[in-house]
Amino acid sequence: MGAAIDYLLHLADNALVLGQRNAEWCGHGPILEEDIALSNVSLDLIGQARLLYQLAATLKGGDCTEDRLAYFRDTHEFRNYTLVELPHSGPLSGYAHADLDYGTTIVRNFLYSALMALLWEALEKSANAELAAIAAKSQKEVRYHLRHSRDWLVRLGDGSDESHVRAQAAVDHLFPYTREFWTHSPAEAAAVAAGIGVDVQTLQADWDAIVDAALAEATLTRPAVGGYVTEGKQGIHSEHLGFLLAEMQSLARAHPNGVW
Repeated sequence: MGAAIDYLLHLADNALVLGQRNAEWCGHGPILEEDIALSNVSLDLIGQARLLYQLAATLKGGDCTEDRLAYFRDTHEFRNYTLVELPHSGPLSGYAHADLDYGTTIVRNFLYSALMALLWEALEKSANAELAAIAAKSQKEVRYHLRHSRDWLVRLGDGSDESHVRAQAAVDHLFPYTREFWTHSPAEAAAVAAGIGVDVQTLQADWDAIVDAALAEATLTRPAVGGYVTEGKQGIHSEHLGFLLAEMQSLARAHPNGVW
């Protein structure tokens, strides 16, 4: 049971944190259609997080709830990829006029969605029937997320000179963080051993194929990466997660007995 709970929290934290990041575009989208699109992506992700937290809370028992898992855990207790907690600013061009860089958002959503499209499909065969059902629902949503982000990746990469430069800068900035996808955490290893989770390394070749095809169509170059591998899913985060959680959790912590 412990293996299932830890694995569920890893999946839920990824969805919640990226959902929160995408929600930051609400009212700030480059065009109205994209403002709405990213809001919908955010709602999908937060909906996935809720289902996963609800299942984890049921397994934990006692007074545990989805709200307690989302709003009353501290930074070191979160198990999300470092990639999803990074701000949207990324490697802004020197002449940019905003802290929100759409290229960074699109590249991150694409890299993550390419993974989750494969992972949710594989998790439909999970030994945990509830997780398999969540995976089946989430798979339908992530297919849209992947299509949306891929389409924009191609538009930006194969667009104007400026959009190409900024898209390539976002790829160069974010790609090293994807190395964390392919490293095992204790929670993932235990879930795989229990038949609940999926060995992500078995998905890497398919992920590479999806990413390489999109980058080629977008006339973007896949960067060579090396060095430190981030460990967000083991609780070692960047400084950015603490600020994100402080904003996200402030209302619930100010009114811990509030009923909404």
